[in-house]
Amino acid sequence: MKTFRILIAKPGLDGHDRGAKVIVRALRDAGFEVIYTGIRQTPEMIAQTAVQEDVDAVGLSLLSGAHMTLFPRIVDLLREKGMTEVPVFGGGLIPDEDVPVLRSKGVEEIFGPGTPMAAIVDYLRKRLGSGTPAGGAGAPSGGAAAGG
Repeated sequence: MKTFRILIAKPGLDGHDRGAKVIVRALRDAGFEVIYTGIRQTPEMIAQTAVQEDVDAVGLSLLSGAHMTLFPRIVDLLREKGMTEVPVFGGGLIPDEDVPVLRSKGVEEIFGPGTPMAAIVDYLRKRLGSGTPAGGAGAPSGGAAAGG
């Protein structure tokens, strides 16, 4: 069975990466291969990394409030680079009223603070198919929650 490669990125000037690191760990524990870009990445850097690493999905984490600009820009760059089938999902402090707009611009799913890690794992498994990635024993348990 294929091991899915997920890119987790922190676009913009947001330097708070605790939530992103929790998500990275949860996805790795669930059997995904995870590439983490670190903080303060430009949309161009994120798209280039996605291409170079040949990822199956891109997750964006942002707390700074620039999600309405940065998330759609990253989606556009990925599409320009031919990554039309790669789902983009996001998380962080995203107001509810922004979610439909982001979805209309190609961000498939938004996970806010308090989202159980199992929900993100389940989304990726359903979206990418094939059930459990190689090495995955199931969704992680525990109280970790998404937040950015």
